[in-house]
Amino acid sequence: MRNIVVIDAPSNLGLRPPAPGTVPGCYKLAGALREQRIVQRLRALEGGVVVPPRYDRGDWKEGDGVFNAAAIASYTRRLADRIEHHVRAGDFPLVLGGDCSIQLGASLALRRIGRYGLAAVDASADFRHPGNSDHVGAAGGEELALATGRGQEDLTNLEGLKPYLRDEDVRLFGIRDADPERTELAALKIPVVTVGDVREWGAEALARATAEAFQVAEVRGFWVHLDADVLDPSVMPAVDSPDPDGLLPAELVALLHPLLASPHCVGLNVTIYDPDLDPEGTAGALLADIVVDAFASS
Repeated sequence: MRNIVVIDAPSNLGLRPPAPGTVPGCYKLAGALREQRIVQRLRALEGGVVVPPRYDRGDWKEGDGVFNAAAIASYTRRLADRIEHHVRAGDFPLVLGGDCSIQLGASLALRRIGRYGLAAVDASADFRHPGNSDHVGAAGGEELALATGRGQEDLTNLEGLKPYLRDEDVRLFGIRDADPERTELAALKIPVVTVGDVREWGAEALARATAEAFQVAEVRGFWVHLDADVLDPSVMPAVDSPDPDGLLPAELVALLHPLLASPHCVGLNVTIYDPDLDPEGTAGALLADIVVDAFASS
């Protein structure tokens, strides 16, 4: 059995400020889940923390591209170093974010090793890029586009490894049925499983089919990206963009556990939960329970 190694990646560089003069609170995610004893409950090893640069958008304005781009590029390389080390050692990194831009660290790490896939469990595709939007700026809503080579070169082509992910190696789960990016994703033949699809076909069956689909010679394995906003706001209101009609906790556990159980799954990151929006800590406790239960079920 592989060692689970918990790495803190408390970066909020990829989100817009929730209010003028403030910074996104998702950088507290790792600390909040640690308060729920997630490391002890998973019998995991300590992987330390990758400290992010200071959140400072400077004089950035709309039209300037991705804000905090230089800081995100630097952080992506350093996080990739940590993840790559553990994957090569045969460990299972559990990366506690952070906003969704930390996914670039995992994608770059795996691209250094070979060809890997991604199973993204997220309310939105995070596929905004200059080809489909005039409002590029927050990497936390663009990381899948960046990882597949769409966007500015200083983020899409780190170390000359563009793209970090191939379109055909990406699977999306939990997207809201009304998500406007579904049309573009369908044209690119990127499989999308909506909340409605999960309920029609069954979370466990869909996840098992996905894990099996990655068992091909060309792909060495896959990573799982979990954004807390995939959950319905009735149980997870503490996110920056709580969209209605999301998954319920039991559905998310049923979706995650076959993915994490696969010997081809090489790691997991958890993102977007914001303790500042959860004063009682109930949403954080739920998120920790979901992650622990998904590993236990696997």
